[in-house]
Amino acid sequence: MLSDKDRIFTNLYGMHDRSLKGAMKRGQWDNTKGILANGRDWIIEQVKASGLRGRGGAGFPTGLKWSFMPKQSDGRPSYLVINADESEPGTCKDREIMRHDPQTLVEGALIASFAMGANACYIYIRGEYIREREALQQAIDEAYDAGFIGKNACGSGFDFDLYLAHGAGAYICGEETALLESLEGKKGMPRMKPPFPAGSGLYGCPTTVNNVESIAVVPTILRRGASWFASFGRPNNAGTKLFGISGHVNNPCVVEEEMSIPLKELIDRHCGGIRGGWGNLKAVIPGGSSVQMLNAVEAEEAIMDFDWLREKRSGLGTAAVIVMDQSTDIVKAIWRLSKFYKHESCGQCTPCREGTGWMMRIMERLVKGEAEVEEIDMLLGVTKQVEGHTICALGDAAAWPIQGLIRQFRPEIEERLKAKKAGKSVSMAAK
Repeated sequence: MLSDKDRIFTNLYGMHDRSLKGAMKRGQWDNTKGILANGRDWIIEQVKASGLRGRGGAGFPTGLKWSFMPKQSDGRPSYLVINADESEPGTCKDREIMRHDPQTLVEGALIASFAMGANACYIYIRGEYIREREALQQAIDEAYDAGFIGKNACGSGFDFDLYLAHGAGAYICGEETALLESLEGKKGMPRMKPPFPAGSGLYGCPTTVNNVESIAVVPTILRRGASWFASFGRPNNAGTKLFGISGHVNNPCVVEEEMSIPLKELIDRHCGGIRGGWGNLKAVIPGGSSVQMLNAVEAEEAIMDFDWLREKRSGLGTAAVIVMDQSTDIVKAIWRLSKFYKHESCGQCTPCREGTGWMMRIMERLVKGEAEVEEIDMLLGVTKQVEGHTICALGDAAAWPIQGLIRQFRPEIEERLKAKKAGKSVSMAAK
């Protein structure tokens, strides 16, 4: 269990002053000039040594990503773009940072931008996050007024500008290249890779796109040391992590814990257990709606990190834990997710544009009990035609929850179809 002295986000629940003055009392902006004085290479090496992996879902090593940026400019400016488009269903961790501890993000943006030689950083914030945007803009303004960012940031001789860009609420803009398109004022549609953003990103310039949490933890890592951060979690799964637990638990919450914490301990310690006890558990989606679910047996032994969950054909994703007890109509729950992905597909790739609609319509028939048993395999076949055949990962995100449902609960789906044929009522139909 993570002790209070090791928490990075000390105002996660908004109990203290979120202003610059309050943040400095809690240790933020402490000798930032000294951190910058160590130089770009030192910062990147420390982030590499800490074992920090991207907190936005993919889990790519952050320091390695930073090192892809050009050491010497070829005349083009470099940019850091922070992805605050937190639109994954079940995910609500970054909003707590932006609402209550925004200076962690502002300071992290400065340090990360300095390490990559980027004199400008853009934070792209989700369209629905109105109050979060106001809190973050206030934090940026205060940092400018104090001379911490802007010309000669923190007296380091480095000029740095930080801009807040408000999205229009499209899920696809959480994908890094669609986000860049949107920032440029175009329709949010993913780009083909290569070129990768580090070679040609925002306005055709070298760009790194990082998640809010990935950037916000950096100042604390550099102050306390890479080995401190690396001491939490299993090898290759280091550090502390924000978990957002929702659904059928007694006390849904967002909490900072160490990586590799057992799911059972996370839920019992912070959420007061499963509603109706662990015997009432049906399934858990461990990392936001786009990863495959775990059944009750797997959930009880689950370890919350990238590698353990990947071995179970699921994923840590954004660490948004969605808990479903026995009262859940599991088929309908996954139909609702497939409806979401159908709605949010940008339509650029044919497998996704057509496939998400196909999947949603077959799921609808399954919910109503109107499908034939053979359609279960047909649905699985459609998910395989979508998965891995699109420019971005939205196709995979739409396919995986359905694959997880069929893998874990196929007998339940078949029972439902047989019951309907026998004239018995099935659970509530899709609307």
